[in-house]
Amino acid sequence: MRRLFPLCLIACWILPFALSVNAQTEKATLFQKPTLSKTHIVFAYGGDLWIVPRQGGDAERLTTGVGVETDPCFSPDGSMVAFTGEYDGNVDVYVVPATGGVPKRLTYHPGGDSVAGWLPDGKSVLFRSTRTSTSGYTRLFIISLEGGFPSELPLHMAYEGSYSPDGGQIAYVPFPRANQIWKRYRGGRTTPIWIAKLSDSNIEKLPRENSTDFNPIWTAKKIFFLSDCNGYTTLFAYDLGTKKIAEAIKNSGLDLKSASAGPGAIVYEQFGTIHLYDLNSGKTQQVKINLAGDLSGVRARYEKVVSRVTGAAISPTGQRAAFEARGEIFTVPAEKGDVRNLSASPGVADRYPAWSPDGKWIASMCDESGEYQLFLRPQSGLGEVKKLTLGEAPSYYYSPVWSPDSKKIAYHDKRLNLWYIDIADGKSTKADTDYYDHPERSLDPNWAPDSKWIVYTKRLPSNLHAVFVFSLDTGKATQITDGMSDARYPVFDKNGKYIYFTASTDYALNTGWLDMSSIGRPTTRSVYLIVLKKDAPSPLAPESDEEKEEAAKIEKKESPSAAPAAGEAKPGEKKEGEKKEPVTAAIDFEGIGQRILALPIPARTYVGLAAGKTGVIFLGEAPAVSLPGVEGTTLHKFELEKRKVEKVFDGVTAFEISANGEKMLYRVGQDRWFIAGTAQPPKPGEGALRMDGMEMQVDPKAEWKQMYR
Repeated sequence: MRRLFPLCLIACWILPFALSVNAQTEKATLFQKPTLSKTHIVFAYGGDLWIVPRQGGDAERLTTGVGVETDPCFSPDGSMVAFTGEYDGNVDVYVVPATGGVPKRLTYHPGGDSVAGWLPDGKSVLFRSTRTSTSGYTRLFIISLEGGFPSELPLHMAYEGSYSPDGGQIAYVPFPRANQIWKRYRGGRTTPIWIAKLSDSNIEKLPRENSTDFNPIWTAKKIFFLSDCNGYTTLFAYDLGTKKIAEAIKNSGLDLKSASAGPGAIVYEQFGTIHLYDLNSGKTQQVKINLAGDLSGVRARYEKVVSRVTGAAISPTGQRAAFEARGEIFTVPAEKGDVRNLSASPGVADRYPAWSPDGKWIASMCDESGEYQLFLRPQSGLGEVKKLTLGEAPSYYYSPVWSPDSKKIAYHDKRLNLWYIDIADGKSTKADTDYYDHPERSLDPNWAPDSKWIVYTKRLPSNLHAVFVFSLDTGKATQITDGMSDARYPVFDKNGKYIYFTASTDYALNTGWLDMSSIGRPTTRSVYLIVLKKDAPSPLAPESDEEKEEAAKIEKKESPSAAPAAGEAKPGEKKEGEKKEPVTAAIDFEGIGQRILALPIPARTYVGLAAGKTGVIFLGEAPAVSLPGVEGTTLHKFELEKRKVEKVFDGVTAFEISANGEKMLYRVGQDRWFIAGTAQPPKPGEGALRMDGMEMQVDPKAEWKQMYR
């Protein structure tokens, strides 16, 4: 449970905040979506709209809504600005005087409505909405400045549009771009531009060869638009007379993102700066803008971050839990004490907390130096931080895993390498390299109880996983499963005699992830045990119920002298104060495939396995098919001695077992965390952590410097 969200894909219409409070064009800026009138330019910045003279200069704030305002568009006479806003908690169409004033809301549908332009007469606003959609596509609508019900354009699908000067036709894009981040995309979702005659809905298609064309701008004799047909996204023009397309702006650099026409010019955005393209001369110039504002988004502030937890670890005896949230490392007590922020560094990212089995240290990956290093912090928050350089730097490193003796840490990197580092001398040793890259990092290293072996899974050329073990003594990696099934989640038993793992024989279609053949393909897994020594007895030998012999009782009565004296240990027991012999793990590779045993556990969609105390494992079972409203996994516990599996509880979204096997850290929902014992299923609400104390100082400018360096 080192990382809770291996993959997050977020789509959002909200604009990013600024990089600088006092932003100028010489510095990095994020001026976006400019629109042009005869005298002014309005653009979006920091979630608000700003206005600046057409020739440049000092920008002034035009809107100050509590939500985000974007998509500004001047009316044809330049007196009004239509924009997309969320003043009342919903995304709707608004208009505001260009001289400033109170915005007027025009649309009231509970779905999102976004500004697309104006009608040529300046009396109505064009916007897009899914309000009449049957499957999420957008259509274009018209809403009067006086309000009332909007009217729908006679187009089945439409995302962007620009009217002809006479209002009889519209150049439009039928659907949104597949991904605004991808460059030179040539898949099935490239966007065309069509011209529709509104009287009869006849369509004329602009010439293209599978390029991404968007942002149409209808002027007197030409339709300008943005396109990547030559590689870099730039401005093109379609001549309505000759029916030919020509490149208007030569561009061999960063893509143009948006453009809008005004009297005599087109204003466009390129890498956060604003430029003007003169329609007569064809020349371009950058608009110098000075912006100084009271931007609340850049002020340092304190913020609760329990909803931002992306990694967690439990202390060896379950007295505390460590959490990664917004790049900081916190520890939270099980019952008594305060929350500690161990890192307290807003401009530095700390990731993947891991608590040492001896309880002294918390390891994390930290980019304080500009490259990730392994940081070891005292769990108390007091004392010197140990900083260790990792293998084949620079790289990204993931998921540190402590050895049971707290002297070594296993980890892996973006180059698919598995490493371990010796804490004493700081030397990293490469154990193995995975065969294929994949969004799901699946090496999953686990240590033997004597800290001399690492068990992990590795992809084979077939794309199936096999279980491997690496010997620290010999420096050799050995495959111990046959590769005929997909083996995952291997862990050593605490006694060092067994390795547990899961395996699936219906995984094949899930080996791919870039195509749709793996979607909706449930995978079941069975649970297995490997007996590591060839002379060790099977833990699943047949059992038989027999009557107990009475002879032993009679002999005991007749021979009282055979009883141990006071203070002496019984046969097979340790004397009081006598040290336990250390657990050692030894592996006989010869014939090991014949010592793989199927455990009496039903085959299910297991997505995690963890070892508890000796002979005890915990399994996370996900729903076979994702259903709305069904969240989390079902946690099961299996005891080898009883040969029985029982359900612990449902709705677990993350869990980890303490080093001594007596406690577990688990999450229910998105921000409810608990520490409970492993002996019995916890009662509802038992062991809830007080997470409201996870508060940190947020310094946006320091965070941005870290993000963009």
